[in-house]
Amino acid sequence: MSSLTLAAAEEIIDAAHRRAREIGKAVSVAVVDAGGFPIAIRRPDGARPLTPDIARAKAYTAAVMQRPGPMLKKWQESQPVFFSQLSQLPGAALPIMAAEGSVTIKKDGEIIGGLGIAGGTADEDQRIAEEVLKDLGYELEFAAWGVTGGKD
Repeated sequence: MSSLTLAAAEEIIDAAHRRAREIGKAVSVAVVDAGGFPIAIRRPDGARPLTPDIARAKAYTAAVMQRPGPMLKKWQESQPVFFSQLSQLPGAALPIMAAEGSVTIKKDGEIIGGLGIAGGTADEDQRIAEEVLKDLGYELEFAAWGVTGGKD
């Protein structure tokens, strides 16, 4: 069983901040383990105050739901009541956010954590997250599930 180390989390965060600077954005970045527990969260100079909390909720969602935020959107749209109740469960540490910039961290076929980026546009947050994970050798393919009416 693989785990996400502090060194790996810091590598992801450093790469995300470099990528964000290239497009002129100050984004907060959060990396959590497979259970949604924080490993590292960083808010650079110039990032808005609420962005670390948003990034952490995005990372948490990607880890505990085991799918990137954009994949969860259709499920959320098809079952809004169920989805809103997820954040109310006693074990839910943070809100479940089906949003861009929320990407599951997967290596060797195993989900090992979540990455959350907040501070750019939705598309910028997602693009930074995907490019960084791809460049660092993490997997970005996930089977669809949770959407009613399809084979999952």
